[in-house]
Amino acid sequence: MEGGKGCVRRELWMGNRVSSPEMEAEIAKIIAENVVVVFSKTYCGFCKAVKKLLKDLGVKDMMVVELDVVAKGSEMQNALRAKTGQSTVPSVWIGGEFIGGSDDTSKLHRSGGLVPKLQAVNAVA
Repeated sequence: MEGGKGCVRRELWMGNRVSSPEMEAEIAKIIAENVVVVFSKTYCGFCKAVKKLLKDLGVKDMMVVELDVVAKGSEMQNALRAKTGQSTVPSVWIGGEFIGGSDDTSKLHRSGGLVPKLQAVNAVA
């Protein structure tokens, strides 16, 4: 790593992908400012299923970040990988807590834990 005087750059290597502190901060801000967040890709069937499940449960204020549409989506996905260890989408967050992907969210719902978690953060009635 190179940097000038007073310049510190931290990089987290994930294979040959890098997550910057700035992108990690942006991800943290999105998660902190929104009760329910789904990092998604528009063409992903698993993402579509999770978004439909949450809508069907009555989640009204859900922040969906489509990583294949937003600027720096690949960088955001790298930051999510660094934060969670999960390299795939969807990446579901409720009340600042990482729930997981499609399988994790569906499993939580089948076990009866998803609705109470959503209710606890006033995401559903």
